Amino acid sequence: MLRWFIGLGLPYLGVVGLLPWAASVDRYVLGVPFIYGWIFLWFVLTSGCLWLCWALFDRHAVEEPA
Repeated sequence: MLRWFIGLGLPYLGVVGLLPWAASVDRYVLGVPFIYGWIFLWFVLTSGCLWLCWALFDRHAVEEPA
Protein backbone atom coordinates (compact mmCIF):
# COMPACT_ATOMS: atom_id res chain seq x y z
CA MET A 1 0.00 0.00 0.00
CA LEU A 2 2.85 2.38 0.77
CA ARG A 3 4.40 1.82 -2.64
CA TRP A 4 1.11 2.78 -4.31
CA PHE A 5 0.96 5.97 -2.28
CA ILE A 6 4.56 6.92 -3.09
CA GLY A 7 4.36 5.98 -6.77
CA LEU A 8 0.88 7.22 -7.63
CA GLY A 9 -0.60 9.09 -4.67
CA LEU A 10 2.08 11.71 -4.14
CA PRO A 11 2.33 12.72 -7.81
CA TYR A 12 -1.47 12.81 -8.09
CA LEU A 13 -1.81 14.98 -5.01
CA GLY A 14 1.04 17.21 -6.11
CA VAL A 15 -0.34 17.86 -9.58
CA VAL A 16 -4.11 17.60 -9.27
CA GLY A 17 -4.58 18.30 -5.56
CA LEU A 18 -2.36 21.37 -5.36
CA LEU A 19 -3.06 22.71 -8.85
CA PRO A 20 -5.65 25.27 -7.64
CA TRP A 21 -3.06 26.65 -5.22
CA ALA A 22 -0.36 26.74 -7.90
CA ALA A 23 -2.73 28.51 -10.28
CA SER A 24 -3.39 31.24 -7.73
CA VAL A 25 0.30 32.16 -7.33
CA ASP A 26 1.27 35.18 -9.44
CA ARG A 27 5.03 34.68 -9.50
CA TYR A 28 7.52 33.72 -12.16
CA VAL A 29 10.16 30.98 -12.11
CA LEU A 30 13.03 31.55 -14.53
CA GLY A 31 10.81 33.82 -16.59
CA VAL A 32 7.80 31.49 -16.89
CA PRO A 33 4.60 31.56 -14.83
CA PHE A 34 4.72 29.58 -11.59
CA ILE A 35 2.08 27.09 -12.68
CA TYR A 36 4.22 25.95 -15.62
CA GLY A 37 7.20 25.59 -13.32
CA TRP A 38 5.03 23.62 -10.89
CA ILE A 39 3.90 21.17 -13.57
CA PHE A 40 7.44 20.79 -14.89
CA LEU A 41 8.76 20.22 -11.37
CA TRP A 42 6.29 17.36 -10.95
CA PHE A 43 7.63 15.69 -14.09
CA VAL A 44 10.93 15.37 -12.27
CA LEU A 45 9.41 14.58 -8.86
CA THR A 46 7.22 11.83 -10.34
CA SER A 47 10.30 10.18 -11.77
CA GLY A 48 11.90 10.46 -8.35
CA CYS A 49 8.87 8.89 -6.69
CA LEU A 50 8.91 6.00 -9.14
CA TRP A 51 12.64 5.49 -8.61
CA LEU A 52 12.09 5.51 -4.85
CA CYS A 53 9.41 2.82 -5.19
CA TRP A 54 11.75 0.71 -7.26
CA ALA A 55 14.65 1.17 -4.85
CA LEU A 56 12.58 0.39 -1.75
CA PHE A 57 10.26 -2.35 -2.97
CA ASP A 58 11.20 -3.85 -6.33
CA ARG A 59 14.98 -3.76 -6.67
CA HIS A 60 15.47 -7.11 -4.97
CA ALA A 61 13.16 -8.81 -7.51
CA VAL A 62 15.32 -7.60 -10.42
CA GLU A 63 18.70 -8.43 -8.88
CA GLU A 64 17.94 -12.09 -8.14
CA PRO A 65 19.21 -14.44 -10.85
CA ALA A 66 16.53 -16.20 -12.86
